[in-house]
Amino acid sequence: MTTDEQVVDVSQDWVLACDVQQRFMQGLGRASASVDCSARCRQVRALGGDCYDFMPLTDSRLAFLVGDASGKGLAAALMIANIQSSLRTATLFGGNDLAALVQIVNHQAYTSSLADRYATVFYGVFDGATRTLRYVNAGHNPPLVLRHNGSVDRLENGGAPVGMFPDSAYQESVVQLSCGDLVVAYSDGVVEVSNRSGEEWGVEGLLKAASACAPRCAEDVEDLVGFIFSSLDEFSIGCQSDDATVAVLRVL
Repeated sequence: MTTDEQVVDVSQDWVLACDVQQRFMQGLGRASASVDCSARCRQVRALGGDCYDFMPLTDSRLAFLVGDASGKGLAAALMIANIQSSLRTATLFGGNDLAALVQIVNHQAYTSSLADRYATVFYGVFDGATRTLRYVNAGHNPPLVLRHNGSVDRLENGGAPVGMFPDSAYQESVVQLSCGDLVVAYSDGVVEVSNRSGEEWGVEGLLKAASACAPRCAEDVEDLVGFIFSSLDEFSIGCQSDDATVAVLRVL
């Protein structure tokens, strides 16, 4: 094989890898009669370390995750794809103990990854029958719960990032939601973006944008996700140095 043929072959493999990663992240829109969801992942390179996923389950339940692997590029993409596929499989075949599922995925990630590789993961299961959200936060930025009455909660409990330690233990928590409540999950590339003065947008910037748009986007959470990214770009003047992901659930 000539050098030119090798370059073409590598290029085709890269395009295929990018396509596979995008197929892993497909929004659902109206997921069920009890919840709307939408998400967007914007990466600084063709392949990135962020991911989101929505997994419809039986009995009006919806599993979802937002993850962020350490580093950037191909290595981070392989890490997060490994974790995402492992968690999908564990979700479908491993039962309802979320802490146990994340512990299994953590052990698998630790044994199959380099020593300096890990990922933060927020994993939750929304039950439409009870309007409860059970979750494990494995070192991830705490998602925001914007209540219809104006209060805000943060979903923090869980454990260490996945793949960081071989025997990490995880804790499952549950939060009661109501009609009109929003769950906004995000990666650190959203809140750590800076403007030209070096100021970070921060959680307060995200919260301000989501709160401002929520009443106007009551019928379409995709509009809310778009507004958050537009507000982020307005603050940072389009500068982005890290992968940025936002996933939103609205209780119907």
